[in-house]
Formats: sequence, structure tokens, C-alpha cells
Amino acid sequence: MRNPVPIGFLLAALTVTATFAAIPPEPVEPFDSNQEFSVRNRIDELLAARWKEQGITPALICSDAVFLRRVYLDLIGTLPTESEARKFLEDRDPRKRERLIDELLNRPEYADYWTMRWGDVLRIKAEFPINLWPNAVQAYNRWLYSSLARNKPYDQFVRELLTSSGSNFRVGPVNFYRATQDRSPKGIAQVVALTFMGVRTDQWPREKLEGMAAFFSQISFKPTMEWKEEIVSWDPYAGSAATQQAPPREAMFPDGVKIQLPADRDPRQVFADWLISPKNPWFAKNAVNRIWYWLFGRGIIHEPDDIRDDNPAVAPEVLSYLESELVRSGWDLKHIYRLICNSATYQLSCISRSQNPQASIYFAYYPMRRLDAEVLIDAICQITGTSEEYWSMVPEPYTIIPQGERAIRLGDASITSAFLELFGRPPRDVGLVSERTNRMTASQRLHLLNSSHILRKIEEGPGLEWARTSYANPRQTVTRLYLTILSRYPTEKEWQILKQTTAKSSRLSREMVVDLIWALMNSTEFLYRH
Repeated sequence: MRNPVPIGFLLAALTVTATFAAIPPEPVEPFDSNQEFSVRNRIDELLAARWKEQGITPALICSDAVFLRRVYLDLIGTLPTESEARKFLEDRDPRKRERLIDELLNRPEYADYWTMRWGDVLRIKAEFPINLWPNAVQAYNRWLYSSLARNKPYDQFVRELLTSSGSNFRVGPVNFYRATQDRSPKGIAQVVALTFMGVRTDQWPREKLEGMAAFFSQISFKPTMEWKEEIVSWDPYAGSAATQQAPPREAMFPDGVKIQLPADRDPRQVFADWLISPKNPWFAKNAVNRIWYWLFGRGIIHEPDDIRDDNPAVAPEVLSYLESELVRSGWDLKHIYRLICNSATYQLSCISRSQNPQASIYFAYYPMRRLDAEVLIDAICQITGTSEEYWSMVPEPYTIIPQGERAIRLGDASITSAFLELFGRPPRDVGLVSERTNRMTASQRLHLLNSSHILRKIEEGPGLEWARTSYANPRQTVTRLYLTILSRYPTEKEWQILKQTTAKSSRLSREMVVDLIWALMNSTEFLYRH
């Protein structure tokens, strides 16, 4: 059991929680800047009109320190280092936020992090109930990473997933069809609608689902001599041997338009042509709504995979604008991230200034949410200079993961750890966003406060050896720890609290340093996006 943390350090950490609880009349240090919201782009213009209509006062623009931490976590799932934080905070260039967004979009961690995000949607998992198996997972994950690293146009990205043929061990995107629990034409149609249209088909009329399923009724899965390898391809006679029936010649798109399937063309290509058309009512909308959800924790249509007529968008004009921008940019997903992150709306503080309960729904302040399991453990490892051990129940080639591998780079949901399980990493069984859980639980808090797992990292991790043996004056040590853990300088109020605890010591004892690290890493400010 952990010894009690000195009350002064705890107060420093708990200050953060307290300031989030009320609506303050003045800017709150260190989270708010003194800057009022002002329109920077079309997103701001559209939402400002909504706020005016609803009588909502938007939050202040967040401080540089908050923006730095937020955009690192949101775009690359990685905490800024001490030197990166110091460099940004001391930069006086008025366009430094814009520059930072561009830099992050071009970093290798961008592809790492968004491969993890898309891996949830595309259900990349070796074990039950998906059962891709390790070789196929590697091919699928490698294709996904490569596509995101190259910023492949989104329409091409989806077309490859829908129309590719070949070995599941060698052609990554064919695993889209294998990564389903139900490989019947109806089962595949349901997965396609959920993934690329954001639509759940549970309530669809039978005729509508069967009409869409016809596009996937000629997919063949042929085993080879190699264990678990299959060739996925178009076979005009697929299924006829088993059912004694020829595949349907008529299909119906989800918008109700019927079509005779041409005998000389793969029906998957016909469906892909319809889906990725700029005029399709679901395709671009689903893509930009997912991105908005990933950056704000709430979709303009929420949940982002539940698009339907009786679940309308809260700001349809913003959604429409982003759809048009995605098409106009040549389906460039980075263009959408750039537009959103450069908006004043994205850069609002997390501290609301409106009593209107609709303020959160209309994005009038940045919504706080707990870090994803993978991002949290990577942040703890980065700060402490430690690593985790990951392994899989499935034999080769994923039995042993190289020491030091980051959690956001784990391509297979079958590779896990007790920490990732506890903090809600999704199982990737069905591809719904609700599979990932970021709700803080008592078990999670107890693990962070009392586990030997975290204690060893803080007391023995090589990344903090400098602090535990530091001969610098207390202020220098505290400043470095704040920059390393919270990506900001301590406020004067926090420093005064800490000074009372350190009394007249010329340097912090090892126990004091460990206690301070412990308190900061258990603070709301560290554990949440804000």
C-alpha cells in the first residue's frame, strides 16, 4: 500500500478538479487565456450563429499550454516531451498553433495513432470472434498504416477495402470481408453500412437489407493448402453449389434505387461506385462526423455510427460544410483535421461560461474525457522512461512483442495487458464506437493510486532518475516535473503551496519528489484530455 501523499501536493493536484466544477467569472489559470472567442474560419462562423440563437456564451480560448497538450494527444496520441513543451511555450510567433498542427500531421506518430483508431473501426483482431489470425492481421494492419502514412484519399481507401481480391496473408484490404462475425451477404452488408455509412441496419425492412446484400452475394472465400489462408475474390457462381440457387441478379442501393447486376462486372465495384460518389448522402457525412467525434468526444450526429432520420445532426450546416470540404480537397482527411484544429471552436477552453445545458451539445467548450487506455499507459511510460510487456494467446508470429513497443502501435486487439483491459481498450468485436470505454472507475483510480505497477515506474523508472537525485533548487525541479507531466509551468499559486511543503529545504528530498510525481500523475489534469 502506498504511503499517504503530503496534503500540500494533493491540494495542488486537486485544484484542477475544483476549478472545473463551477462557472468562473474570470479566466482560470492555467487553463484559460484572456482571449475571447472570435471567428477564424467557416466552422466558427456557423457555430457562432447557433450559440447566438441558443443564448450560449462560448468559453474563452484555451491557454497555449492546454492547446499544446490537447493537440498532441488528439492528433498523435502522444504527450509532448519537456523540451517540446518548453519550446512551444516560449515561442512568441502568433502563428505557432497553426504551425504545430501542420508539424503533428506530418509526424510518424500520426499514422501510428490513427492506425489504432481505424483498427477499432475495421475490427483488426486475430482471435475469437473475428478470427483473422496473426498473418492476416499483419497484412491488414500494414496496409492500414501505409494508407494513413501516405494520406491516401479516403475514396480510394474505401474502394480498396470493398473491391480487393487475393490472399488474406498478402493483400491486406481483403481482410475487411474476413473481419466479420457473419460472412453471409446480409452480414457483410450490415458491416459495410455501419463502417462506411454510419448506419445500423437492425430496423431496415427485409427487402432493403436483402437488396444491399445482393452486391456481396458473389464473394468467394477459398482455403489454400496453407493453414488459415484464404483467397477472397469475385466468383459469379459463389454459393450456388451450396444453396442450389444462382446469386440474385437484381440489387437495391440503400437509397431505394434498384439495379440489374451486370454479368461481366464484380457487384462490389458497382456498389463502391455508388458509395464513394460525392452525391452519396452518407459517405462523406459519415467520414467527417467520425473525425469530429474523435476530436471532440461527441459527434455532430451522435453516436457517430447511428446516422438515421430520427437522430438528426445538432449543427447540420457544419456537417454539410465539412462534407463539401472533404470532397473539394480530393478526399483529403488531413485537410479536415487541419480545418477543425485551426478553428477557434476546437481551441476553446474546457471551462464553460454558459449556464445553458445545451452548451456541451453545441460544442461551446471543449469536452473533457479520460485518456484512451493505450495513450495513458504510453504517457506514463514516456514520463518514467519505462515500457510494458505485451503478448498474445495466439501462437506465432505475435507471441512476443519487442520490448519498448508503444501501446498505440499494437496492431492486434488480441494483444493485450491487464492495464489495457482495466482501462477500457475495445475488444474490436463489432466495430461500434461504444466498444471503447473511457469512463473512470474506482478500480482504475485504485490502480493508479495504490498499485505496485505504477509505484515501481515512479520510484525506479530511469526517465525520472534526474528528479529523484536532483541537486537543483526546488523550483527548477518542480518546473521540470510540471513540464514533463502536465506540459506547462507551475502557477505561482501552486508554487506557493509546494513551498510551504518543502519549508526551507535547499533541495527536495527523494520522497518529496516521488510524492509530487505521484500527485501530478493522479490529477484530473493529467488523466483527462482538456
